[in-house]
Amino acid sequence: MSMPAAGSSPVSHAINVSVLPQKGRDETIAADGAQLEQLAAAHGLLAADSFKATVHVRRWQRDGVRLTGRVSARVTQQCVVSLEPVAATVEAEIDAIYVPQGSALERRMEPGEGGDLIIDAEGPDLPEPFEPPMLDIGAVTEEFFALALDPYPRAPGVAPPSEKAVEPAEERENPFAALKALRQKGDG
Repeated sequence: MSMPAAGSSPVSHAINVSVLPQKGRDETIAADGAQLEQLAAAHGLLAADSFKATVHVRRWQRDGVRLTGRVSARVTQQCVVSLEPVAATVEAEIDAIYVPQGSALERRMEPGEGGDLIIDAEGPDLPEPFEPPMLDIGAVTEEFFALALDPYPRAPGVAPPSEKAVEPAEERENPFAALKALRQKGDG
């Protein structure tokens, strides 16, 4: 994930992280009707009925910011098999760390001399850079929402299309059989 431009998300909610209290603060993002329509359009949904995120924003290390929380939404997607509407509930845990661009924290995350950066696939994500002092936490919640959407929604009871049984090709006459017959005729 990378930090999208401020205001580019339908649920954009930029906060000034330079004035965070020591214990951090809680933010709630709830999409209104127009924002829900924009979310649906942006993610290829038939409809977005609700979108709500609760995020705890606090300092990480000295200059970084850590976001934890949850995003919940109700959406309608299109079945990939029958094209029927499919109602779905989207739930995603939010856990992301952002560091200022060009900071010492960002430079520590760059590959070493050999150019190798070892990443544990099961471990936490690497911190993402952002341009202080503003951080669009709404855009971050939208990214977690997008990752939690079912990429292949199916209506209940609809099975995926099965491959049709491939029938063996009809036995065709070998085009060289005629040549073989001529050869045998010539030998005899």
